[in-house]
Amino acid sequence: MTPRPPRPATAAGRAFDDRRTSHAIGTMATAFVVGGVATWYALGAARTARARPAGPADGAPLMRAPLQVVAPVDLHRYAGVWHEQARLPNRFQKQCAGPVSAEYTPQPDGTVQVRNRCVREDGNFDEAIGSARVVPVAGQPGAGRLQVRFAPAWMSWLPLVWGDYWILKLDRDYQVALVGTPDREYLWVLSRAPRLEDDALQAELDYARSLGFDTDKVVLTGR
Repeated sequence: MTPRPPRPATAAGRAFDDRRTSHAIGTMATAFVVGGVATWYALGAARTARARPAGPADGAPLMRAPLQVVAPVDLHRYAGVWHEQARLPNRFQKQCAGPVSAEYTPQPDGTVQVRNRCVREDGNFDEAIGSARVVPVAGQPGAGRLQVRFAPAWMSWLPLVWGDYWILKLDRDYQVALVGTPDREYLWVLSRAPRLEDDALQAELDYARSLGFDTDKVVLTGR
């Protein structure tokens, strides 16, 4: 049997207590970890505070509420040709320099064919044909929340090929519509008439501004 070596003495001459020392080291490690986490949270809170938009105390707007869509929307009444009057700039309409129109045609399977057309600078037309589908909204049957794709049909299973199309405002006669996306990056003012009266157009843009859209960047296309 191998004899157990004696415990080393401390500077004060007392025997080294490994259990007490281990406990002390554990306590120090815990304090270090907890303190580090607290510091990390504090730094994160500081970063968040710096990144957070200014509040109403210094004149900034309140947090924007989620957008609501029109309900119900009769897609058969909504069908037909609409003329674009204004839009927020977007990458897929950069080539459009003249009038823009959209034609919606309901299909037997419940989808809607979308045919977008615009005039380029050289006077020629650009045309894109896509498909729209209704996105159900709980408690709002017939809500004007759709998704549109212009990618080939075989790619329709990919979520990335679908873009939001929310009907945010629609008059009773289905003559003027305000369409946008929930992130407020896209916006269109549409009308049945090729040219909407200035006052009516401004009313649509004022409403869009009240929803949080940056209407200062709007391009007027129906002029």
